[in-house]
Amino acid sequence: MAKQRDRWAELTGGQTGEEYARRFAQLAESGHDIHGEAAFCAALLKPAARILDAGCGTGRIAIRLAELGHHCTGVDVDLSMLAVARRNAPTQHWLHGDLACLDSLGLEPGFDLALAAGNVIPLLAPGTEPAVVRQLAAVLRPGGLLITGMGLDAEHLPLPEPPVSLTEFDHWCAQAGLTLRQRFATWDGDPYHQGGGYAVSVHARPID
Repeated sequence: MAKQRDRWAELTGGQTGEEYARRFAQLAESGHDIHGEAAFCAALLKPAARILDAGCGTGRIAIRLAELGHHCTGVDVDLSMLAVARRNAPTQHWLHGDLACLDSLGLEPGFDLALAAGNVIPLLAPGTEPAVVRQLAAVLRPGGLLITGMGLDAEHLPLPEPPVSLTEFDHWCAQAGLTLRQRFATWDGDPYHQGGGYAVSVHARPID
């Protein structure tokens, strides 16, 4: 049976890396802060933390976190996105791989933080979401954090309807041994209210 493609590939064909990079470059040139996710994560970390950027795309967040002194590994299934990341930061660690098969990439566990920003979870291949959450939880050290950002309605997603609910996501995290620590409505830390269209979630692996 052929492997089901992720929703991102269905939307983009895996050919939009350059376009995606140009869009954020234009936002930066117009004065927009494009480093909200990195700032959010950095505020939760001690210096020189190990970070896994899962679904790293063009490397925008991982490159910024490296500039702030952290050790970042980026993983993405989209080669067009990774090509941009490798061009912009050739000395950083970029891996091509499926997050549902993260354990096949030879990563050393013990990451302080795993990040899945940019609607990574809703854009996974249907049915692989629980496995991806388990894989991300498995690479964290005790006390390590899983940070996710995801749209919960059509306004915040490139999809006609959300494929994942917060209830489902929290259940997958609990199954993977993670505990919800905080939830926000934006990367700026605005309070999340039930029924909101976007959620930034902080889950933690318990300290043994």
